[in-house]
Amino acid sequence: MPAADRVYNFSSGPAVLPVPVLEQVQRDLVALPGVGMSVMEISHRSSTFEAILGQAEADIRRLAGVPDGYRILFLQGGASLQFSMVPMNLLTDGATADYINTGSWAEKAVKEARRVGNVHVTGLPEGAPFDRIPTDAECEYTPGAAYVHMTSNNTIEGSQWHRLPVVGDAPLVSDASSDIFSGPIDISRYGLIYAGAQKNLGPSGVVLAIIREDLLARSNKSLHTMLNYAVQAENSSMYNTPPAFGVYVLGLVMQWLLELGGLPAIAAVNERKAGKLYTELDRTGYWRPTAQADSRSLMNVTFRLSSEDLEKAFVKESTAAGFDGLKGHRSVGGMRASIYNAFPESGVDALIDFMRDFERRNG
Repeated sequence: MPAADRVYNFSSGPAVLPVPVLEQVQRDLVALPGVGMSVMEISHRSSTFEAILGQAEADIRRLAGVPDGYRILFLQGGASLQFSMVPMNLLTDGATADYINTGSWAEKAVKEARRVGNVHVTGLPEGAPFDRIPTDAECEYTPGAAYVHMTSNNTIEGSQWHRLPVVGDAPLVSDASSDIFSGPIDISRYGLIYAGAQKNLGPSGVVLAIIREDLLARSNKSLHTMLNYAVQAENSSMYNTPPAFGVYVLGLVMQWLLELGGLPAIAAVNERKAGKLYTELDRTGYWRPTAQADSRSLMNVTFRLSSEDLEKAFVKESTAAGFDGLKGHRSVGGMRASIYNAFPESGVDALIDFMRDFERRNG
């Protein structure tokens, strides 16, 4: 059992946060040092909050090597609102947006984009299982596409891109909600990358968007103000009251990652954690990973057993043993272990011990 009676939280989101970050929030929740007020009470127009937001942005730029010519936005509405904001801002009249379909969240993005304009769907063949990432040969793109949209990690199905698609000159737009900053990233290869915070960045309520400045010119002035990337950039994410507490915690998580050694360091941890768990899943054939080996996610490890009764027993017993959130998404069933950046390696080791005991008793 983890320290302070904390269970091992395998939830897909809102998800586990770094304990040092939670402890710092706890220490300073009633009153920020030298301020005399909680971060939830200070004005977002105050110099204190401007410093918090500015430091968070600076740390993101340092952590991910964000080049000049990109704006960092702290938005609201979750990644689901980005499914609408992306085409509303970037899909110009008469153009077509390409969407690579690799899973349930990609399908949701397609649905919202079609409300705005022309959409071409490529990727996995229609009716194929979402158990892998498509090859470049399977993806056909529209000449002169407004952008190409991808979902970097498929939280429900447990698959992940381990390369970037070759999309030519079209801006690449990525929903990176469940694997952002889990390893090194070349921001210069994206036109826009966005992520809901509640998996790898911080608490729910904040969306991080990193957008190439030239794309802001596509944001039509007729757009509703809060849905306009250009307006958000012009106002440094503070056209209205931002999710101040969420930005504060997100900033602490960025500092935690930097102190660990940055994205190469956390990548090594994530690869080691996932490697241990997949090795156990492959060890005897008792467990059945659902994603193909070359497409397996380092963030969301999905697997099944030979019967739903066994799966129900596994979830029930694991919960009683201090492992929370292992039940798979309701749309696919099975089990899912979400092991994001902040998930402790000791939790993976403990789960493997539990799995071996369960297999011994039920094999």
